Amino acid sequence: MTQNLPQLLPKLLPLEGASNLRDLGGWRGHQGRALRHGVLFRSDALHRLTDQDLLTLEATGLSTVCDLRGRHEAAAAPSRLPPGAKAVPLPIEPRIGASLRDLLANGAATRAETTRLLGVAYLNYATEQLPVYRRLVDLILEDDRRPLLFHCSAGKDRTGLGAALILTALGVTRDDILADYVATDRFWRRDHPLPDDAPEEAKQAILDTHPALLTAALDAAVAPFGSESGLLEDGLGLTPARLAAFRGVLLD
Repeated sequence: MTQNLPQLLPKLLPLEGASNLRDLGGWRGHQGRALRHGVLFRSDALHRLTDQDLLTLEATGLSTVCDLRGRHEAAAAPSRLPPGAKAVPLPIEPRIGASLRDLLANGAATRAETTRLLGVAYLNYATEQLPVYRRLVDLILEDDRRPLLFHCSAGKDRTGLGAALILTALGVTRDDILADYVATDRFWRRDHPLPDDAPEEAKQAILDTHPALLTAALDAAVAPFGSESGLLEDGLGLTPARLAAFRGVLLD
């Protein structure tokens, strides 16, 4: 892991209505070049943003907001966006949610079983939902789409894998990718509604980050393509020329 950065990265944008909105800039990737600040952002849900928050985001020049929440989630809590920002829905439906709700509702959930179900969801994101992340990469490559923000509900799981795939493409080390992922534990207010009577250990499993699950998901994303370079080219559409362009616009 980069030795002189853990206390400085990732860079949080302090907001009243979102607690996990971060600038992805600063992580070092290909040839030691750092990801530019002010180009890519990741976040939790944006429906609680205040008017002052919108002014703060407007100052970033934000152009595009990609919403990874499922259609029902997005409709139930519509995002607030600053002037000039265009919404692009990239829904990843939380199909595992029903199983989790059943577990929580009947009090049968343990931390181990809840974590196992989350692992199933992560593997789904990394394999069946990979085309969604490919579309996210396509949007990042469009000059008029940047600065770009992508988010889900907590900014942890679907967003976490998206950030991990982007940072992988930029040549960021796996240790730093995991450091960015677990930063959610420091920043996020954990204000995602869960049943009050659900077992506490199960609720904590849902709200925590899980580096082992993210690692397994990244490995699962690579597996069908035989190598990380195969994932980038055939899975994410980053041919050598497009990968060079991707790194060119994002890295110093």
